[in-house]
Amino acid sequence: MINEAPSNPDDDYDSSNASSNFLLDIAPLVLTAIILMVQFFVFKDFTPHIPLACGILLTGLFVKLRGRNWQGMEDRFLKVIKIGLPAILILMGVGMLIGSWIIAGTVPTILYYGFSIFSPSSFLVSVCIICAIISVATGTSWGTVGTVGLAMMGIGVGLGIPAYLTGGAIVSGAFFGDKMSPLSDTTNLTPAAAGVDLWEHIQGMLPTTVPAMVTALIIYAWIGMSYGSDNIDMSVVQVLQSTLLDNYTISLWTLLPAVVVVGAAVMKMPAIPTVLSGVVVASLVAFFMQGVGVNEIFTVLQNGFVSETGSEVVDQLLSKGGVMSMTWVVTLTIFALGFVGSLEHYGTLNAIMNKIKSLVKSRIGLILTSYTSVIGVGTIIGDVYTTLVLPARLLKDKYQEMGYKRTTLTRSIEDSGTLLSPLIPWNMGGSFVAATLGIATLAYAPFAFACWLSPLFGLLWAFLGKFTPKEAEEDTAAYRTEMVDNAVSAEKV
Repeated sequence: MINEAPSNPDDDYDSSNASSNFLLDIAPLVLTAIILMVQFFVFKDFTPHIPLACGILLTGLFVKLRGRNWQGMEDRFLKVIKIGLPAILILMGVGMLIGSWIIAGTVPTILYYGFSIFSPSSFLVSVCIICAIISVATGTSWGTVGTVGLAMMGIGVGLGIPAYLTGGAIVSGAFFGDKMSPLSDTTNLTPAAAGVDLWEHIQGMLPTTVPAMVTALIIYAWIGMSYGSDNIDMSVVQVLQSTLLDNYTISLWTLLPAVVVVGAAVMKMPAIPTVLSGVVVASLVAFFMQGVGVNEIFTVLQNGFVSETGSEVVDQLLSKGGVMSMTWVVTLTIFALGFVGSLEHYGTLNAIMNKIKSLVKSRIGLILTSYTSVIGVGTIIGDVYTTLVLPARLLKDKYQEMGYKRTTLTRSIEDSGTLLSPLIPWNMGGSFVAATLGIATLAYAPFAFACWLSPLFGLLWAFLGKFTPKEAEEDTAAYRTEMVDNAVSAEKV
């Protein structure tokens, strides 16, 4: 676990003070949400960087209204950004990893064998599995939806399967991988914001994600029995496989980088050396098996790979990677963390926490609050990164205070943040999928079974008291003592 000391009471505004005005406390958050909605709905621009930067400036103005200075707020949001730096470094490493896996033939091999499991008589199941494999391997749901997802949509039309069913299966698989892949930005950012180890976070998500995915596959298999036949022409898939064979050496040896990364994860190596080891092994495989020169390897690690196979689908899928490809995500992560840190200093998070304290008296109340806060932020703001970071910062101390491991918090955040993002029409995820696949969000959302079943399993375990691990009693006692000491110090001040 990432050890993070409780917030110093002198750092942030005490919104529990009787003279505090709740509307004034949450004003920066509300105004920033309005700016974001204008950006999304009026300007039709789904880049939230500048609205979040405006939110930091607005919070600074409100801090000034309370007679405090900018420097205190800046120190606070820089401290929160620092917490996210390991995730940011991992993201840049993931950019290199994706590029190296492509030129090594690792991703093409995964694609080739993934398409081999495709069967017309079980189209929806195959689509979901293929998208899950590719998303886990690349760590990107959006990239999976925009490439293989589009190809599957075309095949589905040829099979006579309704677009909303195919879309649901694509989203289920793609966002399953986004949630579970150690290469995913959301999978790295969420535990970093809550102070949880990456591998503990991934392990903690298994109790909701695995049963949700298995249930979804069973439902897709049942639905798929009504569609397709083994006599359908699979020429589209065969063309994709032929293109991969013509341009890459497809071999089990090219899967070595993936084996190294998985092995490192099983041994619970730190995330950064795990990613970098995958880059080194993939670079060696690219040099010896694919004939890629050292200079080209360095260029791909920096700027990504540009595929020129002649197949539009394959070229779209394999033209990615590199450190620079992560610039959009890294800068957005910095803005989101900075905004949340500013709200912490101003007192917004304390004000909200004080309002919901009456609800958080039990395990069920704690987990319900986690889900509702994430869904609320995701629905109001629509920016998936703020949706993940804000509730993590808001509730992380409450979990420790009540003696529960924060892995339940990070699991709840991903269940209701990462997985529900593509099901909300005005959220970044929902708007991207709808625009890319050409299906209304509310049309495919009911059939993205893995996405909405996962939070339901989370709520089921909460009510049953299952898969909700507790901290060691001595750790909880020490934390509560520290909180009392901080409160006494604050009163003396």
